Amino acid sequence: MAGRAGSVPAASADEESQMPKMKTKSGAKKRFKITGTGKVKYQQSGKRHGMIKRTTKTIREHRGTAVLFKTDGETIKKYWMANG
Repeated sequence: MAGRAGSVPAASADEESQMPKMKTKSGAKKRFKITGTGKVKYQQSGKRHGMIKRTTKTIREHRGTAVLFKTDGETIKKYWMANG
């Protein structure tokens, strides 16, 4: 039985533990970045359209990126960023 033609050798324990690969959610890839210290950065919302009705202060405060709170960042890394 062991020498049958076309039989596939048994996989070692190391190979089994690597499958299936953990993949980052594609939506999370586009929305979050992980800093060198492990914090999670995100782009602030509210700047796509309707700027005429927003105050100058609101527009100014929503520029650039911000850092998520620690617990929210941990959740993002645990569930959506496989390699983070």
